[in-house]
Amino acid sequence: MKQVIHRKLGFNILHFCLIFLLAFSTSLSAQNGDAVAGKALFNANCASCHKLNKKMTGPALANVETRLAEDEGLDREWLYTWIKNSAGMVKSGDAYAVKIFEEYNGTAMTAFPQLTNVEIDNILAYTAAAPPAPPAPTPGEGGTANPQNDTNSNGLILGALALLFAILAGALFLVNRTLRNFAEAKGIEVPAKEKSKPLWKAFVDNQFLVLVTAILFLLASGYFVYGYFMQVGVNQGYEPVQEIHYSHRIHAGDNGIDCKYCHSSARVSKTSGIPSLNVCMNCHKSIYEVAPETQSEGMAEYGVDYNAEIKKLYKAVGWDDAEQKYTGETSPVKWTRIHNLPDFAYFNHSQHVSVAGVACQTCHGPVEEMEVMYQYAPLTMGWCINCHRETNVNVKDNNYYTKIHEELSKKYGVEKLTAAQMGGLECGKCHY
Repeated sequence: MKQVIHRKLGFNILHFCLIFLLAFSTSLSAQNGDAVAGKALFNANCASCHKLNKKMTGPALANVETRLAEDEGLDREWLYTWIKNSAGMVKSGDAYAVKIFEEYNGTAMTAFPQLTNVEIDNILAYTAAAPPAPPAPTPGEGGTANPQNDTNSNGLILGALALLFAILAGALFLVNRTLRNFAEAKGIEVPAKEKSKPLWKAFVDNQFLVLVTAILFLLASGYFVYGYFMQVGVNQGYEPVQEIHYSHRIHAGDNGIDCKYCHSSARVSKTSGIPSLNVCMNCHKSIYEVAPETQSEGMAEYGVDYNAEIKKLYKAVGWDDAEQKYTGETSPVKWTRIHNLPDFAYFNHSQHVSVAGVACQTCHGPVEEMEVMYQYAPLTMGWCINCHRETNVNVKDNNYYTKIHEELSKKYGVEKLTAAQMGGLECGKCHY
């Protein structure tokens, strides 16, 4: 009887231990989390304020669970509560919550009550995972050809061509000498070449040809002189090097930033304005370096270190990236103006951008493709007049133009009016 009782007791203990181990392993697996899923959650919810190995708006989060456990004695349950309701923990007087809140100048962390404990486990697993090693470059993929090999190949080709021409020249010389020796042996006299009249003397003796040449020379000179003076003050293609390199290709093209976000005064002012560096810092307080692919592209194709240019921006505005605060020590950036109209020409950006709805690319070209900004259009008087002659005025839902449009449409017998027909060619519109 005792053996049966002991056998049942042993079986029950073994069964309990098995259940406990299974529950423990399940709990441990849940707490370890999925680092791959955690990366996606981190990028969607945390990356705007946190980096793994760098202090930003919030602290660095690499191995945050281990650091809090070792330094502060806080467990994962504390992290669950903090992530879901940080403001509540500060209000309750939690010592470490208050410390973090005060350390970051009273900036409250966004609450994420929608995140489940499993999702937080995944995020913590991502913060604890070692960063992946960069992939080894594949030969012939994403790289440039070896310039040494190209140079050697070109040298061999040029050397072979030079040798071939030398052989041909030597062969012609030998043939010529052989023929002369043969003629001399046969007693054949080679007639001497008569001295011809010099070309310049023949030209001078022909008075009609001299007259025609002089007329053509005068016409050509007048054409080139006129063309030269017509280009005075025209800076089409002007592409200065700026003190801080700014890639419109990346900002307006790859990132799709609206031109008027930086040049906001173009909507309401005569000029488009030079953006304040504070506008740059709206993004670059968090974006302290570009993606590795973008950095490699900049170095390989344009010879630009984008991360170094961001450091120049920080120096100009006095931003301490390590401490995430302004130092107050600023230095102005000396931008070089690219588009510049004469003082006697009036142009209003707001009239064209806000009223007429003209796209920025109409005058400034494909800005979203320009690595370095340059003057795309000539900006001459003729160029502006042609635009006024070809562009129809948008009068839809614009009561100001309704009556004018009706009267002028009858006058010109058209359905749509151009800017020129609305008075866009009057001298006083641009010169006053």
